[in-house]
Amino acid sequence: MALFASSTRDVPVASAVPRHVAIIMDGNGRWARKRLLPRFAGHHRGVETVRATVKTCLQRGIEFLTIFAFSSENWRRPQEEVSLLMQLFVKALKDEVSKLHRNGVRLRVVGDLSRFEPELQALIRSSEERTADNERLILTVAANYGGRWDILQAVNHMLLSEPGKNGTWTESDLAPHLAMSYAPEPDLFIRTGGEQRISNFLLWQLAYSEFYFTDLLWPEFDAVAFDAALASFQQRERRFGRTSEQLLDGSPATTPAAMSGRRDA
Repeated sequence: MALFASSTRDVPVASAVPRHVAIIMDGNGRWARKRLLPRFAGHHRGVETVRATVKTCLQRGIEFLTIFAFSSENWRRPQEEVSLLMQLFVKALKDEVSKLHRNGVRLRVVGDLSRFEPELQALIRSSEERTADNERLILTVAANYGGRWDILQAVNHMLLSEPGKNGTWTESDLAPHLAMSYAPEPDLFIRTGGEQRISNFLLWQLAYSEFYFTDLLWPEFDAVAFDAALASFQQRERRFGRTSEQLLDGSPATTPAAMSGRRDA
């Protein structure tokens, strides 16, 4: 059974501060080129922005932060850049995990990790184990992750776990097998860098997220920019399939799950 409610089966509780923020951190390479620096300098600076964003989330009371660090399609980049990104990932884990742990942040890494070098896989496991009891903020790094991969691996695990159901599976059967079954669906999705697409990120989980796009490049995305995204989120009317009038008069939800009294818990 899933730990959190599904936005397509139940009406989530809407609040002024998003519980879960997901971010595509776009624009590191362009930030570097604008300054006549190698692309890798932008990725290095992007790690500093991640550190600052974690701090902002802790200050704003956000419980889950998910960042797209490396997609399953990023292997198509030049081999030198991919190699440098892997080295940066290793360095970031070595440098940052102690700070995360001191601040009560739990680290999770989701994606097909089998393609990574053994050293990186071992660092990921040890970092997750070290921070496993922390609860102030769950920081998820999506690495070698793709939304289609996530759905396919969840379907395969579901079929193996309940082969007898054969054609009668429901959303509740699939949800526990998704890579981020431990987190609520993102309330707010942010993409920096001026592009307006989700690029195979959290395809299942973003069903009812609010989208926020900014032209700022990721290394430029500071606390002021984050607060602008939060302010935009606070202006949204989150209906989850209902009408504005229902929100105004406080009418109860009439989803099948609500009418039957069922909830994912």
